[in-house]
Amino acid sequence: MLLIAQVLNGIQLGVLLFLLAAGLTLVFGIMSFVNLAHGSIYMVGAYAAAVAYAGSGSFSFAVLAACMSTLLLGFALEWIAVSRLYRRDHLDHVLATFGLVMFFNELVRVIWGPQPYFVQVPEALSSTVDFHGFSYPSYRFAIIAVGLTVALACWWLMQKTRVGMLIRAGAQNPAMVAALGVNIRLLNAALFAAGAMLAGLAGAMAAPILAVQSGMGDSVLITTLVVIVIGGIGSVSGAFYAALLVGLVDTLGRAYLPELMRQLTDRSVADAAGPALASMSVYLVMAIVLAVRPQGLFAIRRGAR
Repeated sequence: MLLIAQVLNGIQLGVLLFLLAAGLTLVFGIMSFVNLAHGSIYMVGAYAAAVAYAGSGSFSFAVLAACMSTLLLGFALEWIAVSRLYRRDHLDHVLATFGLVMFFNELVRVIWGPQPYFVQVPEALSSTVDFHGFSYPSYRFAIIAVGLTVALACWWLMQKTRVGMLIRAGAQNPAMVAALGVNIRLLNAALFAAGAMLAGLAGAMAAPILAVQSGMGDSVLITTLVVIVIGGIGSVSGAFYAALLVGLVDTLGRAYLPELMRQLTDRSVADAAGPALASMSVYLVMAIVLAVRPQGLFAIRRGAR
């Protein structure tokens, strides 16, 4: 039963990582823009959801508020700062977006203070689902359902719609697509804003299970970058499978590696090395993947996403 619960926890973490990685891999892989502020947008989404939920009592409204606020924030950031950096080096992208990270972290401290916010799980999802003696929180099942729905929607958008075709074509030859009458700048702005909205959705869904506080997006951004490197930069499907892999490795590693170390070494050594090895597990997986396939597990083919 414990193993099943930890597997489900890993899947739940994986779909949250996918919500972040999907937008980031589109911006990074298609627009070639390094956006370190993606984690800050996730944080803004969590705060927007917390404020909207406290004011309305409706979690659905809170999720909608988080998505809309981060969508508008994405358009604003793209228009004010990001669009001026497309032709600059990646180092300029890193420096500019790192500045945005510090700006947003201080902004939420000024507005909401340094203390964390705690959002209650919505009453409709506060129960557990029972399967023959095994219980699991309904809200975590809801997170998994939302993540899988978004994954299917992203696949449909990229593979079955004209917008997805234009995104793929614009990534390969933007000059030719522009010559055909497509507004590439508007397409890039919409893509950046859509990625920001997915980050806001992830923040809203994570708010009831994590403390909403300044800097909460910094650590998850690192894990998200690991996901897109493992999956293959620019591949949305790769981001999905890699996010599930990272979620399972991280969750199962933290649950079982310390105990496994106690079986193999002295308890004092295991207590020190076990948690450290568990926290390193996803990076070890990334190193192994890069050693075998430097382009990632699901590297995109020319002209495919």
